[in-house]
Amino acid sequence: MLLTILRAVFILLVASIGMNYANLLWESLPAEAILSISIGLAVFILGLDVFIPQKSLLAMSGVFFGLVVGLLIAFGAGLIIDLLVEASRPKIIDPKIVSTTKLLIGIISCYVAISFILQTKDDIRFVIPYVEFAKERKGQRPMILDTSTIIDGRIVEVLQTWPNDAPLIVPRFVLQELHAIADSSEKLKRNRGRRGLDIVNKLQSIENLDIQFQDVSMTREESLEPVDQRLVIVAGKIGGRIITNDYNLNKLAQIRGVEVINVNDLANALKPVFLPGESMVVKILKSGEEQGQGVGYLEDGTMVVVEAARERMGQTIPVIVTSMLQTSAGRMVFGRPENAPASDRTRRKSS
Repeated sequence: MLLTILRAVFILLVASIGMNYANLLWESLPAEAILSISIGLAVFILGLDVFIPQKSLLAMSGVFFGLVVGLLIAFGAGLIIDLLVEASRPKIIDPKIVSTTKLLIGIISCYVAISFILQTKDDIRFVIPYVEFAKERKGQRPMILDTSTIIDGRIVEVLQTWPNDAPLIVPRFVLQELHAIADSSEKLKRNRGRRGLDIVNKLQSIENLDIQFQDVSMTREESLEPVDQRLVIVAGKIGGRIITNDYNLNKLAQIRGVEVINVNDLANALKPVFLPGESMVVKILKSGEEQGQGVGYLEDGTMVVVEAARERMGQTIPVIVTSMLQTSAGRMVFGRPENAPASDRTRRKSS
């Protein structure tokens, strides 16, 4: 509301000042034309303000600082040109040529200075030197999804059951990578890409989930980095956390000081813990590596290695847990059939 009032007052002020200014220069112009020109100028400036959504104080400071530097360079170059003209034959050199040369030097110096400052703005602090302000953020820090997490799909069930009030951000370059995978000539990649796009649609359908598709401003060098590097850069700029199941991205983010939520670690932490002596029911699906072993899986994917169960493949049997092993791939549970005597290997483990 306040911004709307400010814009209305701005149009009125520019229109009134424009009419007074135009009356001094073009008294023969009709009042309607003068008013139209003034209002048109105000609307043009407001249009630039409205249709540029991403505004940066750092960029504005860079433009202002570059303009000042460019004008100083042009002023110094103008003094040198005046001295050269006075030292030569001023009657031969046309003053219009001198003025045009100064104007050209001023435009070039301002452009070069502004362009240089904008391309190196991350290395310069403009507003207050040697003082850095931390960005204040309300609510939780945003969570950034990477391509592997979207294709994996488990994040949908997590967000459906987890009352999360943090914004979920999917960078535009991640969507572009999903589209590229979905258009791949390889069938497996194409299916993975289409699954990822379906997961994005499911995320959009979750109620009370603030999902955003953002374009974060980057330098030319940053935009040419691989997707994993750009995700880390985005997380650093907006103060977000990356959700991934990619081991390499996890390590890269940790090196760069970016917080990571690993879906695999989250899934392993939520798997049930089995203590020795507890019982479970497992279907034996295949033989194990050791002699006589059978292997089955729980509903959450946990591998269960059962002693003396190779001959019972295809059967669902009660199993007594003997031990449990945590690996980088997940948990492995070791057991033996119920009412079966413990083997020598089991006795050695328990001892």
